[in-house]
Amino acid sequence: MLVSFQIDHPDSLNYRTDSTLPIILESQKRGFKNYVFQPHNVFMNNKGIFAYANQIKFKSQSLNSFIISNEKILNLNNCKFLFIRQDPPFDMTYITSLHLLELLSKKVRIVNDPKGIRNAPEKILMLQFSRIIPPTLITRSLNEIKKFSNKYNSLIIKPLYGNGGESVFLLEKKDKNFNQIVENFLNKSSEPFILQKFIPEVKKGDKRVLIVNGNPVAAVQRIPKNNDIRSNIHVGGTVVKTKLTKNDLKICDAIKEELIKNKLFFVGIDIIGNYLTEINVTSPTCIQEIKKLSKIDVSRKIWDELLV
Repeated sequence: MLVSFQIDHPDSLNYRTDSTLPIILESQKRGFKNYVFQPHNVFMNNKGIFAYANQIKFKSQSLNSFIISNEKILNLNNCKFLFIRQDPPFDMTYITSLHLLELLSKKVRIVNDPKGIRNAPEKILMLQFSRIIPPTLITRSLNEIKKFSNKYNSLIIKPLYGNGGESVFLLEKKDKNFNQIVENFLNKSSEPFILQKFIPEVKKGDKRVLIVNGNPVAAVQRIPKNNDIRSNIHVGGTVVKTKLTKNDLKICDAIKEELIKNKLFFVGIDIIGNYLTEINVTSPTCIQEIKKLSKIDVSRKIWDELLV
């Protein structure tokens, strides 16, 4: 059985924290043959959808023991499963690959569904659930930002399509650099950006909850470094063991139907205090951290659920 993965280049993956490698290793344990490729490797012709791909194989149970074979042309319709798991942000190469992968035979199970991913950018899908997210503004208007700031005083401002805690700032009404921070966002990109009311509980970190086939399976608390407002592991955040609370389960239940409808099989959501702050559908992380802290093997749960 063939299983392929559209991912970032394997050389760029951190085997200590990456969440795709455990999924691939678990696939190999079950006897599947695995291939990896990047979005720009996908192409179509009158015979179908293909990718220039490399077989990936682990020599042991260690996640840094993988070897990559020479590149070959892989007919993606021959795959039983195909995972889409490279990091955001979106670009047109990535979007094009999603359109092409959407043309594959229905016999190929794609995790997550290309159309579902395309229609669910991390910080936009959550807007459908206004009752459980912080007060939020998406704009490029300085005037709207000032009105929002007058109402809430302390805000978080960040790119709409960023990831890993990149360019996340605390924006306060009385900050002498208020205009400069906003101007930097305006000059850096032509895209809108997102602002949310600052949630004081962020000082205690955020909770990453992993959801498989609509159901929460595990969680971890990410703690910011020193006085940083960002708890992402990419920027030095640490992780501690945690449990799902009644409020966490209510949030998961509120979004379950939408995830299933859009065929978003493996999802990671972020919760700060009582609020949902992101729904991550492209490449949810923290599989390794959860396994170390809570002994829950999420990669095994993913395959158990897929092979029912």
